[in-house]
Amino acid sequence: MPAPIPTAGSTAAAGDAASSGSSAPDASPFSIAPPGQPLRIGIARDEAFGFYYPGDLEAMQNAGAELIWIDMLHDPRLPAVDGLFIGGGFPESSMRALQANHAMRDSVRAAIEAGLPTYAECGGLMYLARSLRWKDAYCEMAGVIPGDVVMHQRPQGRGYVRLQATAAQPWHGEHDDGAEIAAHEFHYSALENLDSPHAYAFDVLRGAGIDGRHDGYVYKNLLACYTHQRTTRQNRWTERFLRFVASCKAQRGS
Repeated sequence: MPAPIPTAGSTAAAGDAASSGSSAPDASPFSIAPPGQPLRIGIARDEAFGFYYPGDLEAMQNAGAELIWIDMLHDPRLPAVDGLFIGGGFPESSMRALQANHAMRDSVRAAIEAGLPTYAECGGLMYLARSLRWKDAYCEMAGVIPGDVVMHQRPQGRGYVRLQATAAQPWHGEHDDGAEIAAHEFHYSALENLDSPHAYAFDVLRGAGIDGRHDGYVYKNLLACYTHQRTTRQNRWTERFLRFVASCKAQRGS
């Protein structure tokens, strides 16, 4: 499963995608930013969010990205970043604190509305939803995704996943058309009452995803999945994401 980065306490995923038939990527000269001008990628890192594959974060750094740690519970707003990655975790255990940080929720929502390239996995998707309900507790979340997350007693998605990218995938790779992605999911929550219309980045060939047939909610430059991806030789998702962030930054002229 994605390893929690140091000091982060969360349990978003179970099972090791390393056994899904994909192997770690070879070292490559891929570099996304010129010296002295690194892409600044915000990484949610706190008690609510903390599951990331260390190799994915290292791949971003090796490509020239500067990782900016963000405490979604206590920081007052997003720092100046070129892209945002909100990984898996246990947001339901910190839902009241996440709700209480109105300034951060407003900052995240405004940034995504303004076109900030953002990738959210599982717990990150939950945070970006309209609300989160767990047992008798109900809390407002960031409100970017027009749907409500509900925690259930049994897993709503668990195990290996196979996805196929659609034309809506915002950071398509050169050879992504028709390619399958091997990944995994483990979540007790479901995204319900999702307003229409909406686009999905992936068709689910195996697994649950958001609705049993699709995963990867797409809105502007946001991609939010229940699936956890891992950078491998067959799926260099970090490279594709960074290229997309760099393209968006170039279009802004900043």
